[in-house]
This record gives sequence, structure tokens and C-alpha cells, in this order.
Amino acid sequence: MDTRHKIIEPERAIALSKDLRAKGVRIVTGYFDVIVAEHVRRLLEIKNGSGALVVVVLDPPDPVLSLRARAELVAALRMVDYVVPAGEPAARELLSHFNPGEIVREESADLLRARRLSEHVQRRHQP
Repeated sequence: MDTRHKIIEPERAIALSKDLRAKGVRIVTGYFDVIVAEHVRRLLEIKNGSGALVVVVLDPPDPVLSLRARAELVAALRMVDYVVPAGEPAARELLSHFNPGEIVREESADLLRARRLSEHVQRRHQP
């Protein structure tokens, strides 16, 4: 399966929102720049028991990868059903179609993950 088919526009996700909510959806927002093992563990934890997992990929400050590249990497994860690359206005509109209990915001955790990765790489390459 070409996992890029999991990547949908915000408008398509809004059109699917009623069906997704009926199936027991979880929506995760985050940067996913760069994906690390902790992302995978966290997404598995969030997906557990839900019918569908939709990941909304947002733009972090100073991204390493393009939005499309990050969306493709997230789409390659088996537990993810849909990926929605979105700017802040489109993401806000999309999230308004779901209940707060269905939404997990991971932006702060993603910034922490990125900082830890950067610190790890810097430590490994110090003389």
C-alpha cells in the first residue's frame, strides 16, 4: 500500500469527521520533526482502543523537514489511519469538528523531543 494515500487535506478530514467520530476517533496534533521512537510509543498509546487515529502535522518553529516530508513519514506508521498536513488556521477549523476529549495536543512534547535529540547529537560529537 502506498502510505501517501493516508495523507488528506483538511477539507477532506472535515468531510470525514462525522464518520470518524462514529468509529471512535483520536486526533493527535504535533510537529513530528524529526520522528523518534518516543513518537511511535506515544502514538501507539493514544491509538489503543480507538477506532481511528488521525494525525494533524503542524509547522514547528525552524523545521528540519518540510511539512510534506513529515506527513509522509507519519503516514508510514502502521497505527496511523490518516495524516492531515495543516497550517494553524486550517488545523483550528478541523479541530472544531471534534470533541476536546478526542484531541491530543503534542506540540509541547514534540519541542521537548527535538531538544533532547539535539542535545544527544551534540553530546555525541563533542571532543
